[in-house]
Amino acid sequence: MTLIHSSKPYLVQFLTQSLTSMSSKSDKKSVSRLPPGQRPIDRLLRWGIDHPGIIRSNPKIDLKTFTLEIGGEVEKPAKLSWERVLDLPKTTSVSDFHCVEGWSVLDCRWEGIRFKQIVDLVKPKPEAKFATFHCADGYTTSLTLDELSGEDVLLAYGLNGQPLEEGIGFPLRLVVPEKYGYKSALWVVKIRFTVQKELGFWEKRGYSDSADVWSNDRFST
Repeated sequence: MTLIHSSKPYLVQFLTQSLTSMSSKSDKKSVSRLPPGQRPIDRLLRWGIDHPGIIRSNPKIDLKTFTLEIGGEVEKPAKLSWERVLDLPKTTSVSDFHCVEGWSVLDCRWEGIRFKQIVDLVKPKPEAKFATFHCADGYTTSLTLDELSGEDVLLAYGLNGQPLEEGIGFPLRLVVPEKYGYKSALWVVKIRFTVQKELGFWEKRGYSDSADVWSNDRFST
């Protein structure tokens, strides 16, 4: 795996031109609900197309062989095929998406399964307080189970009535609206429930572990 490195804030110079052109149509939207330091644009930037990823090309995932592995400190570890993922109750949730680089997309309509359903399926042990997400490109991030308990926290496979594009995280991604986008991991293939917190890819490189959009908590101090 070849990583693309940059200083923080990550790729600000690269994104400036794209954000300027994309935000012009969104300027008339109400920004009263935006967290501090954010401005609206029309659509999510696509990793590997509009925005470089951490590897030089996006993962290529075949749904015929896809497996979501769920383990760690749980009573019932599971390996879900794509068919089993789709068999779980589907939900739709509309939320705003906020990137740590300063752009937001309002009213994203996500389709997928609530993370609560994963909890019910594998039954974390009482000592499990966190979950770490592993992605097909080598990316990781982690959150507390409390942070993952919201009704709008999804493992999403659709956006605005369409299956996820490759650059948006096809086939399965995490969506945590109250956190900056680096907590909403793309191409999720494994979830581990843990007793202790594990810092993820960007958190190890200076980004805030809380990633709280409303307190403008972007970088660790």
